[in-house]
Amino acid sequence: MPFANFKVPEKTLTPKQKEEIVTRTTELYVEIYGERARNNTMVLVEEVADGGWGISGNVLTLTMLGEATPTDTNDA
Repeated sequence: MPFANFKVPEKTLTPKQKEEIVTRTTELYVEIYGERARNNTMVLVEEVADGGWGISGNVLTLTMLGEATPTDTNDA
């Protein structure tokens, strides 16, 4: 079973953007493995709490990176 796990900062993607990640990732696996992969592809989009991730030994936050929260988080 193809499996993809995306870890993203919490509240930085709308539901529509998460749906796009799932759809496009599934299509990529189908392109590579053929249609047989469609019904078995699992895509997990995990939101990591602010400050719960880092690079090069430094904890990062959205404020430090100047990231904006999507305005329309109810978009399905």
